[in-house]
Amino acid sequence: MNRPFPRSSRGHGPVLFWLAALSWALGDAPLPSVTPLGSYAVVVSEPTLAAEGWSEVVAVLREKYEAALIVHAPGEVAAATEPLRRLQPRYAAFVVCPEEAGRGFVVAVHRMTRRLDEDPYTDLRWGIVTGYEAADALRLARRREPLIVNSAASSMGPGVFGALPRGFASSETNAGEFWTKEPGGELVKLEVAPDPVRHLVEAFNTRPPDLFQTSGHATEKDWQIGYTVRAGSFRCQDGQLYGLATDGRRYDIVSPHPKVYMPMGNCLIGHIPGRDCMATAWMHSGGVLQMFGYTVVTFHGYMGWGIGSYFGNQYSLAEAFHFNHQALLWDLHRSFPDGADIEFADFDQGAPARLAKEHGIRDRKHLGHLWDRDTVAFYGDPAWEARLPLRDPAWTTSVEREDEAVTILVQVHRDGTWGDRPLAIPLPQRVDGTGRVSCEPALEALATDDFVLLDTMGTQRRAGETLRLRIEGRTRPGRATSATMAAIRAAP
Repeated sequence: MNRPFPRSSRGHGPVLFWLAALSWALGDAPLPSVTPLGSYAVVVSEPTLAAEGWSEVVAVLREKYEAALIVHAPGEVAAATEPLRRLQPRYAAFVVCPEEAGRGFVVAVHRMTRRLDEDPYTDLRWGIVTGYEAADALRLARRREPLIVNSAASSMGPGVFGALPRGFASSETNAGEFWTKEPGGELVKLEVAPDPVRHLVEAFNTRPPDLFQTSGHATEKDWQIGYTVRAGSFRCQDGQLYGLATDGRRYDIVSPHPKVYMPMGNCLIGHIPGRDCMATAWMHSGGVLQMFGYTVVTFHGYMGWGIGSYFGNQYSLAEAFHFNHQALLWDLHRSFPDGADIEFADFDQGAPARLAKEHGIRDRKHLGHLWDRDTVAFYGDPAWEARLPLRDPAWTTSVEREDEAVTILVQVHRDGTWGDRPLAIPLPQRVDGTGRVSCEPALEALATDDFVLLDTMGTQRRAGETLRLRIEGRTRPGRATSATMAAIRAAP
């Protein structure tokens, strides 16, 4: 099933929510700076480091961020736990050839990066750097300039680019509808036949978007454009992404323009079972530099749709993935403290019902959180920024440091209702002794050594209001990384 639970009968509840959040919360003030320079690790297996082209990917990332290098044996990414624990970087890139990047690898990275200190939260921002071939990974590794999203495309109608200068969209429920918008122009609705495949491909090739967002049915080898109707599909072959219309015609996608991909509710599209799959094709012929995606069948949707909630609220895509995951973990530990540490041994399509019975799980949210927690991949450089245009901030933050405490001030600039995820604030430096946090006005908060979550969900905030969080503890710089450091060999 591709729909998160619960959803409206038309299935666009979360989409409408984050679009509403987008119109309210865009801002021109970034979150507190967490610099990757000198606090970054590149993790790679011995075979990938030795493979043609992949060592250059590692070298580029090391030079770009003054990064440490951790090398592990094949199939032993968890061996990097102890080196990462010692280094305590704020970022880590896992460079892998596609043959290594399966579901098991994603699950292992999730679990390892939560075990670098005592708390159950992810201890660094991570991304998997891969591609159909090494040149794809090298292209995203070399990218330095941030991507400001000024055009978007969607399979769920034109709402996603309503506030942007241009875009195009198909419909999941009507194969004959297609919308376009050009700078300075009005939204134009077209009637297309037999489906929108040709129009989608032509738009990708001639006026490519910065962002593509989809839902609906998908596998590792295809994405169905319609959810309730036959509307053609996108498929892949030898790294080539193409559209297949319902009349059998094929249209190749050649769209090298840098973009990010958000498959919000798609099953399996983030799974890389081998070199030739949808995720690697998007990187190879679709121009994608960052994307997330489920490596499993999705029935819950917290991770996929929640990333949209954060992305629409002045977070970059990498920040949105990271903080939505921390929000899931916080909700899991608050709602199901006695069952928060359950780890599933497999994620086959029929596993949820069996796993619920096996572990005595009776609550659907509990099951869904555990299912989503370890199975959504993030591909790309985790320190590279892709974000929506930032203007007219709804809130800004500042940090005040004292000898034994850190105070975070959140200044509210516009009236509004805060959304369905906690406010997430990264700490510029790690803080010792966290866990002791107070907030004025009184709101529940979580403080870890490197970020804070504040439960503002559904609350009314007023312009001029100030939220004050005080975290007890001393700031501490991490161990500086450098591109000249000798490679660290991770013991199994």
